Amino acid sequence: MITEIIRLLAGLVLLYIGAEWLVRGGVRIASRCGISPLVIGLTLVAFATSAPELVVSVEAAWNGQGDISVGNVVGSNICNIALILGLSALITPLQVKTQLLRFDGPLLLVLTLGFAAMGYGIGGLNRWCGGILFCGLIAYTVWNIYAARRESGNEQLQQECEDEIAGLGRRLKSWPSCILLVVVGLGALVIGGRLLVDGAVAFGRFFGISEAVIALTVVAVGTSLPELATSVVAACRRQQDIAIGNVVGSNIFNILGIMGLSPLIRPVQSAGIHPVDWGMLVAVTVLLLPFMLSNLTLSRREGAVLLLIYLGYTVWLIGF
Repeated sequence: MITEIIRLLAGLVLLYIGAEWLVRGGVRIASRCGISPLVIGLTLVAFATSAPELVVSVEAAWNGQGDISVGNVVGSNICNIALILGLSALITPLQVKTQLLRFDGPLLLVLTLGFAAMGYGIGGLNRWCGGILFCGLIAYTVWNIYAARRESGNEQLQQECEDEIAGLGRRLKSWPSCILLVVVGLGALVIGGRLLVDGAVAFGRFFGISEAVIALTVVAVGTSLPELATSVVAACRRQQDIAIGNVVGSNIFNILGIMGLSPLIRPVQSAGIHPVDWGMLVAVTVLLLPFMLSNLTLSRREGAVLLLIYLGYTVWLIGF
């Protein structure tokens, strides 16, 4: 039992370090190749917080563990909204940008409904489903870059991206150091993903818990730690738009990117994901929109409601 706990913890640490190093090295290489900070910020940096979910779900799909692959995304998206936004809103009310309400929020709802229909309706995702979602990721990324370039306030966005890129790329002076970070980061992600999946499966078997429940709880929360850290720190610094935008963007990437790529590698089955799990994913996503619409703020009371929902859902999972 102690060995499996060590595996889980080591996997989480390696996933975090691997994502950080991969993005730092990748950002520096992209900058040296003349790619603009805006493009890097909207693509490579945005990928960072979802890298652990990506590696774990792809690893699980490769091993034929569909419940973990799909359950990781379902659980992470529920965790991102109910736990992370709930906790962030309790720290400080989160102001909502109109862009989230006009485009990203409704898009997330549509994607969530489509994902739930695929996962529950056909019991998993085949390669056709994965291909459609992955093409959606490409279209979403291209649109984000295009829309950002057209914004009248684009200078502020450019400056924010330049500041973030400068922070991520500091202390990297040479090509070898950049390439080494990318290689080591990729290696840490792969090893960490394997340790986390193997440890989670063994942990579940030891206590007689299904792979689906482990994926929806331990794995989902563990791989969502980057989003948790980003949003909570942003809330503490009163950078509310980062706190909520990080979660919405991550959930979109989880569906389009992770559930797009994983079935392309190997079709995934999700028979162990209960209808209540799919219903909870849809419910918290639907609930998020009116919460954001109310005075364009996610209040402390609404954050408390989200947290209570997550606690109730977790208790149901463990009891079930």
